Amino acid sequence: MRKTSAIRLATVNGAAAPARGESPRIALALAGGGPLGAIYEIGALCALQESLRGVDFTALDHYVGVSAGGFIAAALANGMTPDELRQGFIDNSDESAEVFDPSWLTMPAWREFARRALRVPGLSATALWRGLVQRRSFISALERLGPALPTGVFANDEVDRRLAHLFSQPGRSNDFRQLATRLTLVATDLDSGEAAPFGEPGWDDVPISRAVQASSALPGLFPPVEIGGKFYVDGALKKTLHATVALESGVDLLLCLNPLVPFDATAPAQPEVMRRGLSAEHRHIPRIVEGGLPAVLSQTFRTMIHSRLELGMKGYERAYPETDIVLFEPDHRDPEMYLANTFSYAQRRHLAEHAYQQTRHLLRARRSHFAATFARHGITLDMAALDDPHRRLVEPAPAPTRMGQAIARLQEVMDDLDHVLARAERRTAA
Repeated sequence: MRKTSAIRLATVNGAAAPARGESPRIALALAGGGPLGAIYEIGALCALQESLRGVDFTALDHYVGVSAGGFIAAALANGMTPDELRQGFIDNSDESAEVFDPSWLTMPAWREFARRALRVPGLSATALWRGLVQRRSFISALERLGPALPTGVFANDEVDRRLAHLFSQPGRSNDFRQLATRLTLVATDLDSGEAAPFGEPGWDDVPISRAVQASSALPGLFPPVEIGGKFYVDGALKKTLHATVALESGVDLLLCLNPLVPFDATAPAQPEVMRRGLSAEHRHIPRIVEGGLPAVLSQTFRTMIHSRLELGMKGYERAYPETDIVLFEPDHRDPEMYLANTFSYAQRRHLAEHAYQQTRHLLRARRSHFAATFARHGITLDMAALDDPHRRLVEPAPAPTRMGQAIARLQEVMDDLDHVLARAERRTAA
């Protein structure tokens, strides 16, 4: 058995090639990350679709989605291509009949506010009794008002309504059981803390659109989603990827996308970032604390999510040695995804382009590694597409100078050589 090979942006498990004549069983697991996560995953998927020959991202064997990744997984399982997702979610062009607008997620949860407000008089009376009559502390009395606080600031009912309409179009389905492929959307049971794998046997009677809404109901932002008398919240509370569901079905290749990584402010920016001529502010963030509470909370959340992902990936490698597992995620040294304003229309296009180009850069810089891994499953890298400096996902940009192209190519060759040497050293040490 080949030794597991791991690199910063991709983790690969050694696996035996499928028997001759058999088609490889390929699964896709998509983590969450809000609108930012969806933007990254769409950009990365567009790069992978055009760069990998032998993979159709609308015809995989199994899709697993968590939170925002559930929206992408459900669309792919319904036959929507990565480019169609780009047109609808990123471009929002008039030519696209299917427009996805993140502003849907900023509508106040008026119904939740009203429901909680009805409880204020009774709870206030209880708090006053506790403080004035029972002589309890102010904090103890204040605790009685807790149930009056809304469980979410924004409503996400529009997610269910819009996706239900989208998946009711000819050739698509809002029913897990009618899909031509396997789709699993994971939420968390709020009362038990257990994962709820919608789409699996016993969980497949829930509409896909409703499952996406439940899987993406981040506590504090969105109210829990009631399904069958139970309440569900974001699937990322339990695990980051929930890839086990696909691995247990015996796939040969598992592709994973994770949009959220902690930012390494101590490392120099990657050459790709420096070459794009970003401002000094965006090239280097000396200390996270300078960004105040939002930056600290973002870094904390990303670190917790990613540390759990790293543990999960190691567990997957040990438990499923016959499966190749490849993880794509942003570079930890790249400030673009960390400083992003995902509710800016222009920013969405920029970030999608960034994810697209970064994924292409990764495939070029690790071409030897990826070529060997994917070849075991009948997949080849389209080097003509990867080496084309004019390829863009969205609007065209000024072409880089010849010197810039030469430096970029040299950096990629050096990265590839460095990775090959590192693998050889690990094999020798073993």
